[in-house]
Amino acid sequence: MSDLLLVDIQNRIGIITINRPEKRNALNPELVVALTTAFKELQSNENVKVIILKAAGEAFSAGADLAYLQQLQSFSYDDNLKDSSLLKNLFSLLHVYEKPVIAQVEGHAIAGGCGLVTLCDIVFSVPEAKFGYTEVKIGFVPALVAGFLVRKVGVGRTRELVLSGDLISAEKANEYGLVNFIASRDEIESEVLLYAEKMAENTSAEAIKTTKNLLSFISDLAVGEGLELAARVNATARLSADCQKGIAAFLNKENPKW
Repeated sequence: MSDLLLVDIQNRIGIITINRPEKRNALNPELVVALTTAFKELQSNENVKVIILKAAGEAFSAGADLAYLQQLQSFSYDDNLKDSSLLKNLFSLLHVYEKPVIAQVEGHAIAGGCGLVTLCDIVFSVPEAKFGYTEVKIGFVPALVAGFLVRKVGVGRTRELVLSGDLISAEKANEYGLVNFIASRDEIESEVLLYAEKMAENTSAEAIKTTKNLLSFISDLAVGEGLELAARVNATARLSADCQKGIAAFLNKENPKW
């Protein structure tokens, strides 16, 4: 595993820590590839049910680093397309990821860093963190995150965020639906761990996988098509071993052991 990341597993929780504090955890191709690899490995690990994504140091991620931006000045179209595909692959993986991903944001999440937050299922933030898609302020286009952000916060909020490039507070990010929970710096780690442990203990991994898969596709369908898909998914899920186990436990007034 790359030294750009720290990966730990405890109590069926996989913890990925971005480890470039001296660069404010800025993204570069090596880090994006390392993140993609880490998420793939944890997805295939049967001992992991929930993922926590966090970062070392003061920032969650400050977007692209200066050395990387300097390199981009000499890139051709083909170079840029190949490079963009790295982040596209990471975002695509997270969009259809089979396990819940919780972001633990203890510092600013900017540009590509905010894109990472956008792709997480649940987001905890400290009150001091700022969020923003600042690409337009340096002539970039927040293209890769746009489609996911629209699904998360709606067209109006997306336009506001990506066209202004402004940073917003954790409180406003919570109001917009980008952040789920706000916790103090002293408490965020314990609150995230508690949330992840409850999810690992109280939910069926198979049901989570199926539900996440449904959510990934249903927003692209018309209401009728979405309902048809949901009915088929529901019918299939009822035949699963996890569903049979859960129903049996419920009828016996027991808690299923997941």
